[in-house]
Amino acid sequence: MDLNLRKAILSNIAENDQEQLEATITDAIQDGEEKMLPGLGVLFELIWQQSDNQDKQDMVETLEQGVKQANTGN
Repeated sequence: MDLNLRKAILSNIAENDQEQLEATITDAIQDGEEKMLPGLGVLFELIWQQSDNQDKQDMVETLEQGVKQANTGN
């Protein structure tokens, strides 16, 4: 069986507006379920592809701060 997870996720959110997309992200993070990680990865990929170099640098800096905080327990 050839399952293209990326296409399936994109198909599921194709008609979503901004409010629905935000709710999808919020719910996935709050639920903390491992099965939601691929979907969040696809959403992040879309954000990354649509971002300019400054936005990408800002995201990487924010990610670095989050990783450090997560590892210190704050």
